[in-house]
Amino acid sequence: MERRELLKMIALATGGIVIGGELFLTGCNSGAAATASFTPETIALLDEVGETILPETSSPGAKAAKVGDFMKVFVTDCYTADEQKVFLEGTGKLNEACKKAYGHGFMEATPEQRKELLIGLDKEAKAVQEERRKKADAFYAAEREKGNTLPLDFDNPIAPHYFTLMKQLTLLGFFTSEVGATKALRHIAVPGRFDGALAYKKGDKAWAE
Repeated sequence: MERRELLKMIALATGGIVIGGELFLTGCNSGAAATASFTPETIALLDEVGETILPETSSPGAKAAKVGDFMKVFVTDCYTADEQKVFLEGTGKLNEACKKAYGHGFMEATPEQRKELLIGLDKEAKAVQEERRKKADAFYAAEREKGNTLPLDFDNPIAPHYFTLMKQLTLLGFFTSEVGATKALRHIAVPGRFDGALAYKKGDKAWAE
């Protein structure tokens, strides 16, 4: 699967563009100071969050792809300082939400509790994304009314929800990993060859490049 197509798929799944996606595609970094401090405990937490989103089944899950380490690199290299802050503060908020719901942190939660918590956070995050979309639409509509050229760098006043960022990076980290590309997807080495009449069976894995 081509990376740009993967980013589109993740955007659809999470209700918003992948933060830092363009920098990821071009191999650049945001130039922001690395304000995010990832401890081994933080990375372990992110691995478990990822594993709850993409658990091991007949193929390896997110933890096998080391999505926690991937998130550390991506957030440091591709997020702005404000986005880094939202992400890191989100790990604390996730733990607090778990303690409020079950009386203990995420690492002590059962698989069922983890799943229930993240489903709730996903709904909350999508509501935030919808509010962001409405504010952006209203801003652009007002600019068009004035006859102004629409700025490409409009800064939406609502920060992305931390769980949206975690979900985006779980999917991106997993499907761009060796484990995701070879175990969850069907891998074909580049350059490969074009086959316009390849047989397809219902349930077949997508291709990875």
